[in-house]
Amino acid sequence: MFRVCSVSSRPLVLVVEDEPLLRLHAVSLIEDAGFDTVQAGSAAEAIALLESNASIKIVFTDIDLPGDMDGLLLAAAIRHRWPPVELVLTSGHIKVGDADLPARGHFLSKPYDGERLIHTLESLSSAH
Repeated sequence: MFRVCSVSSRPLVLVVEDEPLLRLHAVSLIEDAGFDTVQAGSAAEAIALLESNASIKIVFTDIDLPGDMDGLLLAAAIRHRWPPVELVLTSGHIKVGDADLPARGHFLSKPYDGERLIHTLESLSSAH
């Protein structure tokens, strides 16, 4: 399911989360902070959105995703195909160190603090 919401002129954030309630919560936090969002429930949907929408500047993805590609593989693919896109990864199941993340990748443990997420997105958006 693809959904586009437009509320501002800040960088477009792609939220990738397979749990609908968690995705809606993240989208709500991000939009309330003034960002535009698009949503994907899997890595395959995220790739399709990135291929069709050059406006996506930041990807916020869960690591535990269904299908053949988890969030870490998605982040690596994004870094390879869309180097300027900023990456923020999250998980409640595993702890990821800096060495496990692609260049310029950021990690937030679940449950993540909404203020920390927004602060991270704001600092990344200042680069665009």
